[in-house]
Amino acid sequence: MNQKNMTSSITASFQIDFGEANVKLANVGKRYNREWIFRHVDFTFDSAKKYAITGPNGSGKSTLLQIIAGASMYNEGIIEYTIDQNKIQPEQHYNYISLAAPYLELIEEMTAKEMLHFHASFKPLLQSYSIEEILKIVGLETAVHKQLRYFSSGMKQRLKLAQAFFSSKPLLLLDEPTTNLDADGITLYQSLISNYTKNKLVIISSNVKQEYAFCDAVIDIQAYK
Repeated sequence: MNQKNMTSSITASFQIDFGEANVKLANVGKRYNREWIFRHVDFTFDSAKKYAITGPNGSGKSTLLQIIAGASMYNEGIIEYTIDQNKIQPEQHYNYISLAAPYLELIEEMTAKEMLHFHASFKPLLQSYSIEEILKIVGLETAVHKQLRYFSSGMKQRLKLAQAFFSSKPLLLLDEPTTNLDADGITLYQSLISNYTKNKLVIISSNVKQEYAFCDAVIDIQAYK
């Protein structure tokens, strides 16, 4: 399959209906010991839109994203997920989320292809194209059978983006998504956003404008101090 036909095929795949996914935060707060990182976060993330959570380093933006992902607990408030207006139980939230973040580890003994196969066993990938095609899209076609221990930091980030963008989940969470990427990698990220997030709810934690300039709304975490 040539690049033009591949792009056309994959773009069509991302026009599938993931269902109407919404995330509602009501009075959400997080503290460490006696210090509140943020409080009284009231916000609804609407289906098929893109949002950015911004703020200085250490302000709590990544913590809020981790809370939305279910990877960190919050100390007050309520988070409610709905799919097609049906409430999802908290223990099932992870079934609707894909996440890319610098702190997520990869299994370095695996190859790129093995890693995507393993990931797909608990976060299924979209089925209309192969893992080899996904790796080609993110510029890793020559590293399909290469162990991740030999990947550069930029190559690892491309693989993390592949796992997140091509998971068949309605909610895509991205924490500092261009970390370790060079200029070509940043262009790739912007292409993934443009071509492969149709009908997905996207939430990005970032203080780098080029990572979120396209977003429908920006939430400043400093407003909840």
